[in-house]
Amino acid sequence: MKALVTGASGFTGGYLVKNLLKNGYEVRALVRPSSRIKALQASGVECAVGTLEEPEQVGRAVAGVDVVYHIAALYRAANVPDSVYERVNVDGTRHVLDAALAHGIKRVVHCSTGGVHGHVENPPGNEESPFNPGDIYQQTKLRGEQLALDYWRQKGLPVTVVRPIGIYGPGDTRMLKMYRMIQKGRFLMFGSGRVLYHLTYVGDVAEGFRLAGESEKTIGQAYIIAGKEYVTLSEFAELIAEALEVPPPRWRLPVRPLYGAAWLCERICVPLRIQPPIFRRRVDLFVKDRAFSIDKAIRDFAYNPQVGLREGIARTVNWYREQGYLD
Repeated sequence: MKALVTGASGFTGGYLVKNLLKNGYEVRALVRPSSRIKALQASGVECAVGTLEEPEQVGRAVAGVDVVYHIAALYRAANVPDSVYERVNVDGTRHVLDAALAHGIKRVVHCSTGGVHGHVENPPGNEESPFNPGDIYQQTKLRGEQLALDYWRQKGLPVTVVRPIGIYGPGDTRMLKMYRMIQKGRFLMFGSGRVLYHLTYVGDVAEGFRLAGESEKTIGQAYIIAGKEYVTLSEFAELIAEALEVPPPRWRLPVRPLYGAAWLCERICVPLRIQPPIFRRRVDLFVKDRAFSIDKAIRDFAYNPQVGLREGIARTVNWYREQGYLD
């Protein structure tokens, strides 16, 4: 089997490439001209240079493969207009689907996000939980996955949608600030700390994508993949502190003033195309329940996450230290 992976130079895409190579696939990667590709090339990956916004470049990358794993997306950059999210996450997905249809691709596995469900009113949520996207990233990811499923229903393109939850692990720095603040005793818990938080180790995410793409049962379906356990935000912070061998965070503050400050930062920074130091979707961490069932993925393609939260946090801490990010 030969697979195309979009977003292969990114965090999740890079782990997926390694998983596919380990399982005997030939891999081609669609990479932007600015992407770092030496590691991909050194591992035997064929690199096709192009962007999702250019349908001809996407078409050339898709030609001659058996399966497409569409991982690439614009992820929560607050210093770009909403129209860029539309071009990448919706129009770019359409270009991938059109190319797959034109070249008779056997399967397209489309990466969505559990964020399309937003706050889960009655946790744990599942694939049938109401959609409630909270920002332009989640909104465009929802439209992208709906477009992908429409191509199955209306045009017969064999599509599977995967909604990963809270991807983390070595190689990712999105949570680094939280780890640093906990290590230095400066992390502040806003709100009760009792909101539910669900994470998935990146290696388990990659395995879930591959398994979903190999099962005939998954065609035309959407699946949540996540870790086996979810915890409260306070418990998550305590696990980080345990891995760092420091006392757990003690300080709690009301969340409303933080939300107001985030709103003000966005109003000032976004029109100037400046990344705000804090924004409302980050504040959502303290107020929105995010916990999900993975029963459907277990039933249909034997999804079985291997790395528990305590072990995954320890691996992440070790990687941060190896990179010099933590003391």
